[in-house]
Amino acid sequence: MATTTPVFPLLLLLFAAAVVAVPPSPYLSPTTLFQNYQNMLTNFKIFIYTPAKPFTFQNPAASLFYSSLLYSPFHTQDPNEAHLFFIPFSPETSMRSLARLVRDLRVNHPYWNRTLGADHFFVSPAGIDYSADRNVLELKKNSVQISVFPVISGNFIPHKDITLPPLNPAARIISAVPENASTSSFLGYLKWDGKTESNFVEELKEDGDFLIDIERELLDHVEKVKNSKFCLLLHAGDVAWMVEAMAMGCIPVVIVDRPIQDLPLMDVLRWSDLGLLVEARGGAKRLKQVLNDVSEEKYGVMREMTSAASKHLVWNEETQPLDVFHMICKKQLESSQSIHLRWHMIPVTKPLKIAKSATRIILKSVFAPEIDCCNYIGTRFKPAK
Repeated sequence: MATTTPVFPLLLLLFAAAVVAVPPSPYLSPTTLFQNYQNMLTNFKIFIYTPAKPFTFQNPAASLFYSSLLYSPFHTQDPNEAHLFFIPFSPETSMRSLARLVRDLRVNHPYWNRTLGADHFFVSPAGIDYSADRNVLELKKNSVQISVFPVISGNFIPHKDITLPPLNPAARIISAVPENASTSSFLGYLKWDGKTESNFVEELKEDGDFLIDIERELLDHVEKVKNSKFCLLLHAGDVAWMVEAMAMGCIPVVIVDRPIQDLPLMDVLRWSDLGLLVEARGGAKRLKQVLNDVSEEKYGVMREMTSAASKHLVWNEETQPLDVFHMICKKQLESSQSIHLRWHMIPVTKPLKIAKSATRIILKSVFAPEIDCCNYIGTRFKPAK
């Protein structure tokens, strides 16, 4: 009698082999990410109000996002086919002028009042603070604010607002990650502005495993980044080179003494697997311990994921598929669909009460049902102490 091989163990082995073959993903929800992206390319439309007077953004990332939006295929001249409405105003606009702008939208246009501004968004590189004026407060709490990372804590509402990755105009994005990370000359590399967290940086200078460059003396940092395992970013300092470093396979380590929720594309990318947060008050000794505790296996996975994620954080003069402009627009499309669900599909018998710190998304996401937004709102990327 011929022998037969048990089917179930064979299938289990095949499944295990398939799992091993799957590369680590930098995305929170890969399936819904690409489904929504195709939907965006086909259907998404944005109406842009005419600004009171011409203006420019001095911040490179904000400027490039604004110009890309103006000339993108998502821009429509017909407000009736728009999913979202963009409010352009200068970053120098005073709170009083901003209140007048919102009041004008409320009185002279029909679109603001439909959702109290929830389907509107604006760019403010540094973010806007809370205000006693009703109009500015509605803009702050209801509309989506797009700022540039990093943002002051009080100027950013997590899981409603969005941050743009910083743009270094002189950056040189490397197309391939250096292979021999295990032979890196330095454990950590820092570009320092000469003033931020000075006591902490002075401690780092005394340790030969860390390389510190003062920006005004810096000519070329590319080789130094490539020869370092980790790139240190002071949250309150210069982070413009973050994406460039990630593209070169240098794991970002953000030095900050509080949990942060303003990392770019935080609802898309697995930042907890892409980088590290470490408190400055722990000193250089604690930082070194945290970095050395990362095993070579984990480091290799993080490096691969960091390089993959950087492709979605890159700025292009002419937008490219899946670059940061398109990823921000995809996030905006998801926002518009959530707004439609809340304002047009859910019967409301009495006003919804929303805590000051909460966001507009209070239901399970219709884009990634496996993510409970009510629980996700409470998550923070916490620094190692």
